Amino acid sequence: MLYYNRHNKYLINRLERMNVMLIYAIITITLALLFYTIGVWGEKIQGQLKKWHLIIFWLGLVFDTTGTTIMSSISESTSMFTFHGITGVLAIVLMLFHAVWATLVLVKKDTAMQLKFHKFSLLVWFIWLVPFLSGMIFGMK
Repeated sequence: MLYYNRHNKYLINRLERMNVMLIYAIITITLALLFYTIGVWGEKIQGQLKKWHLIIFWLGLVFDTTGTTIMSSISESTSMFTFHGITGVLAIVLMLFHAVWATLVLVKKDTAMQLKFHKFSLLVWFIWLVPFLSGMIFGMK
């Protein structure tokens, strides 16, 4: 039963706001998965790094960082030193390194590196999946 005094109304508003934030976080993290997967596997299938892959990598990073920031703001855990927190930070750092490196490869027009770049992309993508999946698993508790 809900009582509509000031205190309970504040709790209801806070819960509603957290639910909306959770929906935004889920959408942005899912968009990160979509963009990053398309970018990495598109590059792998085409066998060469192209400009559109780079754009997709950066979009994946932006959506992942946004979703992670939103999730962190509503998280009950105050410590980043959990399995999910450590792997999540590692994944974002690797995604940033990956996007910067891809940018440099394309700017320098290094054809040899463009052809080999997908090996590193797959490694980063697999590492990125760890916090993505652990977030879903730990979030279901």
